[in-house]
Amino acid sequence: MQINTAIYNQPIQNINANSDDFKLKEQTDSFEALILKVLLDTALDMENSLYPKEAGNEIYQSMYKDSISQSLSGSFGYSDLLFNYLKDLQYNQKK
Repeated sequence: MQINTAIYNQPIQNINANSDDFKLKEQTDSFEALILKVLLDTALDMENSLYPKEAGNEIYQSMYKDSISQSLSGSFGYSDLLFNYLKDLQYNQKK
């Protein structure tokens, strides 16, 4: 099986909201959000010895990083790359 690499250089266009493409795009965006959450967990180390740990602090930080990763998902390119790859695989399997 040969994968068409030219598809990765093209942006995603015209995703029909009633099709499976819309569901696939939602899933790839969710996967990108998960990747970003892991990156943010590493990059935003919010431990500070000057401030005492309060109850619920870890929950607040987790919710904060979740909201940031959800708002950034779809804009880093991982989602587009994965979407195009999966669509190309699906297209090749139909042949």
